[in-house]
Amino acid sequence: MEFGLTPEQQALWEGIDNFLAKEMKDAPPEWSGGLEDMYSTDAGHAFHRAMAKKLGEKGWISFAWPKQYGGQEASIIEQMILSERMGYHSAAGLDAFGALMLAPTLLAGGSEEQKQEQLPLIARGERFWCQGWSEPNAGSDLASVTTRAIRDGDDYIVNGQKTWTSGGHRADWIFAVVRTDPEQKRSRGLSFLLIDMKSPGITVNPLVDMASNHLFNEVFFDNVRVPIKNRVGEENQGWAVTRMMMNFERSNVGMFYGMRRLLSEFVTYCKETRRDGQIMSQDPIVRQRVAQMAVEIEVGIAMSHRVGWTQHKISEGKGQLGDMIGAASGAKLWGSEQFRRMSDTLCVVAGQHGQVKRGSRWAPLDGLSENIYQTSLGFPIFAGSSEVQRNLIAWTALELPRVKGGTVLT
Repeated sequence: MEFGLTPEQQALWEGIDNFLAKEMKDAPPEWSGGLEDMYSTDAGHAFHRAMAKKLGEKGWISFAWPKQYGGQEASIIEQMILSERMGYHSAAGLDAFGALMLAPTLLAGGSEEQKQEQLPLIARGERFWCQGWSEPNAGSDLASVTTRAIRDGDDYIVNGQKTWTSGGHRADWIFAVVRTDPEQKRSRGLSFLLIDMKSPGITVNPLVDMASNHLFNEVFFDNVRVPIKNRVGEENQGWAVTRMMMNFERSNVGMFYGMRRLLSEFVTYCKETRRDGQIMSQDPIVRQRVAQMAVEIEVGIAMSHRVGWTQHKISEGKGQLGDMIGAASGAKLWGSEQFRRMSDTLCVVAGQHGQVKRGSRWAPLDGLSENIYQTSLGFPIFAGSSEVQRNLIAWTALELPRVKGGTVLT
């Protein structure tokens, strides 16, 4: 299937592609494009912020936003073009939490004061966010959060803990799901707050992963005061805001184009490397495995384009939100599982040297296979586990009944 662009979109595609190809030459030597590179080192994060300001100056962060908040009132297709090229070039500068998640949520359900305060700063690449959702006993089951927010005059007083907070040690603000009514269960009684990370009472502790990256954090709230005006939506209706956020820019197109770039680099390696006296690319087993990866990546790209087109139709009033949820969950599920398969394949094909870490002269492609193998382990878990995505596909796309304890839920 061929996906075409209008002449204007093609010109934008070329402009973004040329800009990123040039700017990414100045990336730190260890840069590979993952969130780990954006948050783990001072040099990587400084480069990430510098790139954000350059993207903001061009208006690319806020393509589809109203002009009054720093946007261009373009379509979601233009936003997808940016995500695609960002993924292919392993580029820095796009704050996934602020620009892709929070901003469209505020546009859809935030107060005018919140829009005026937050959106221009995000559009200019001057304010970075993190996501305060998961807790020690509430990960994929997000409705089980226990972090409390109690009203006190014009403020909430927040106490509790969030975990696996990506970029929490670098972020300026955090959006968090908290429990404002402990008498209500599950998704009822939750509220959605915007919290300044410089607020007294916030403590951030690092969680270093097995690849020695500092991406994740624990965030503790100890009597943190948050103005009530920073609540998005009504009190105890935060689950609706959270669900709304889950449905924005979930095509995963950048991820699939990033995998396409990784595959092209690996193909070059196979063409230039001999094993047992034979060029690796001539080995029929290697060729079959590489071909399988290529096919799966193209499937993912097609799924992503379907999500983007569905979002575009919904924005024009020609589609239903339910049409997009199943498609987006399908793209996320396929991308997570496919990236795990790809990392396995790269390690197998690279052989024993594929286990050597970056920085060693023995590491193929500077440790590419070893690095993505370790980072890929979290893909079927974060941003909604594969099990959760399968349930969403079943309920929203296939319209299968929800069953609990043998009882069909309606």
